Amino acid sequence: MPIKKRLYFDIEVSGNIGIFWQTGYKISIGTENIIKERAIICICYKWEGEKEVHSLHWDSKQSDKKLLQDFVKIANSALELVGHNGDRYDLPWVRTRCLFHGIDMFPNYVTIDTLKIARSKFRFNSNKLDYIAQFLGMGKKIKTDFGLWKSILIDKDKDAMEKMIKYCKMDVILLEKIYKQLSLHTEPKTRYVDKCKDRGNCPECGGTRLIRAATRISVSGIKKVSMKCSDCYRIHTKMESKNEK
Repeated sequence: MPIKKRLYFDIEVSGNIGIFWQTGYKISIGTENIIKERAIICICYKWEGEKEVHSLHWDSKQSDKKLLQDFVKIANSALELVGHNGDRYDLPWVRTRCLFHGIDMFPNYVTIDTLKIARSKFRFNSNKLDYIAQFLGMGKKIKTDFGLWKSILIDKDKDAMEKMIKYCKMDVILLEKIYKQLSLHTEPKTRYVDKCKDRGNCPECGGTRLIRAATRISVSGIKKVSMKCSDCYRIHTKMESKNEK
């Protein structure tokens, strides 16, 4: 079955390093207290239809410039970017760090945010990636704690970095599994493009075995038909053509 160029990705970031004289509640620490800016530690990603989960991480000087240069090239070649809270967290993080390094990005990407799907279509007890994965019996996130980030940022521990990448890769694996289940309740955002240019094919996979699921007529008299693909099981809605009447 044909596969879209859909990219699943996740990032892990460091904290700021700063100077402050007191901890506790209702204490304001201003930006002037920062002595080292936070950055992206690693980005893990996976193409749909492939088994391997790839990783990029910051260099020995803890600079994320090279990993961002590499990732932006990858993201620019994708048809869709999939992340959990990717629209409000991962992608803005990538943009901010690219802006800092003077790395160009496209102004817009076609994104799919599984957190948004979870909130708008379902009623989970929690919309966190880990909870949804366990709820659906797909596994769970690798357990980590504050010490892992500290070991990477302060001690530059190589073993800790390997654990961080493993943790991030598992998130990408869970992300893809969750998306494939939740996506059955959403319509495709883009159309599969292949040698076959028949617009009557499934926009998700290019399949031709379509079943009419429902027909609706709007108040203005426009007739729309929902079609279900027998190959990928996705449903899409389109205006009824003369050949389908």
